[in-house]
Amino acid sequence: MFSCIAMGVLLAACAKDPAPAAVPKTVLVVQPGAGLGVAGEAFAGDVRAREESPLAFRVGGNLQKRLVDAGQMVQKGQLLAALDPGDAQLQRAAAKADVDRLNGDLQRYRKLLAQQLISQSAFDAQQAGYLAARAKYDLMRNQDDYTQLRAPADGVIASRQAEAGQVVAAGQPIYVLAAQRGREVAISLPEARIRDFQTGQKAKIELWNAPGQLLSGHLREIAAVADPQTRTYAARVAVETEDAGKVELGQSARVWIGAAPSGGALRLPLSAVQRARDGASSVWVVDASGQVQPRAVKLAGYGADSVPVLDGVSAHDWVVAAGGHLLRAGETVRPVDRKNRPVTPQGH
Repeated sequence: MFSCIAMGVLLAACAKDPAPAAVPKTVLVVQPGAGLGVAGEAFAGDVRAREESPLAFRVGGNLQKRLVDAGQMVQKGQLLAALDPGDAQLQRAAAKADVDRLNGDLQRYRKLLAQQLISQSAFDAQQAGYLAARAKYDLMRNQDDYTQLRAPADGVIASRQAEAGQVVAAGQPIYVLAAQRGREVAISLPEARIRDFQTGQKAKIELWNAPGQLLSGHLREIAAVADPQTRTYAARVAVETEDAGKVELGQSARVWIGAAPSGGALRLPLSAVQRARDGASSVWVVDASGQVQPRAVKLAGYGADSVPVLDGVSAHDWVVAAGGHLLRAGETVRPVDRKNRPVTPQGH
């Protein structure tokens, strides 16, 4: 009897479901950024064109065709959109009929005036009516052209603000055209420190998709009034001419104003660095297989919230930014960036 019970317990244990696979830890990862050694903070912003022009029709109507989209390059004179020409054509035809009728009347009045059968004032009134109708017809012919929206200059369509089939009013923006020349980074400066900044100050710009590559610029413009909601001042940092071709509209960037780079060393958050008892420093790097591996690093002097890394990592590595004391070598993790987006490290 005892052996039967023991056998039943053993069979029940074997029938249990296998233990579920361990769920990989989610870890925040960062890529080493350029060490700027600044006396202040970095300001986040996005790349804009120095000259941006809203494009609109001079007359209202139904938007029949939209021929370009945001991000497309356009040339001066290129057709961008068109309104339904039906109403304009009917109005022009009606105006033309009025001109023809009044012109015929005017010719009869001219003959009657020559025969002294009407007064000069009656003829003048008829002639004035004809000239007014002619001016209206000329205006209608111009409005045929107004139903087509063309690019006033070469540039890039920065945004689209209307869709085909939509009824638009005269002057309502359909596109925003960004001029080819001149690139700037739009940032916001804190009200508490606004006296620290002035136009003309030198700046360094780092694009988020090109960490460690610094572009030159200067503070071109500061708004006169702070935003009532954020209590910050809108500002524009112009990218110097020789670097303007390296940036695209809409790219994210960081800006340091009035600062110079400190030897180009990469920097990592202090929380990413692990210190051993013997004083050696290391970080966790996520490899192409999604596993974390320890990497010895050589550091310079610590900053307030980051540290320069002189050796051990590259700008392309994905480094665990926090929680390294909970990891072990070879452990599979789920890396995400600061916006909680999954990251896929690449081998290099």
